[in-house]
Amino acid sequence: MSIKEKIEKDFLEAARAKDKVRLATLRLLKSSLENKRIEKMKDLSDDDQMAVLKTEAKKRKEAIESFQAGGREEMAQAEKAELEIIEGYLPEQMSEEDIEKKIKEVVDKIPEEERDFGKVMSMAMKELNGQADGQVVNQIVKKILE
Repeated sequence: MSIKEKIEKDFLEAARAKDKVRLATLRLLKSSLENKRIEKMKDLSDDDQMAVLKTEAKKRKEAIESFQAGGREEMAQAEKAELEIIEGYLPEQMSEEDIEKKIKEVVDKIPEEERDFGKVMSMAMKELNGQADGQVVNQIVKKILE
């Protein structure tokens, strides 16, 4: 079952259960997926669908930070609720220890004279393939390269 099909199914269940937050979030995801499909003018692959979900999750994380910085805790809580729903469709995220191990493996593959931040980040993100947040990877790569 594709991500889009799972969202459709869950959307109908949320409508029956009258779960307003889940329903609104799934409606937003359906809309985002459809907009991306229209933009690409073809059906979305699983990777494309995953990219849309990651983008929506990133938007929520940024909104949470903004609301907390502005002292709007109730708005931050609403965004957190949406983020939890979206994360339910994303692959399980790796722990920081596991990410660090993977990045060290990547660094070991690169010859010492060719190690730079951009190259390590690029290879690490390919290796981790959506299982880790880019900001966490960024911080760990900086720490390892120092």
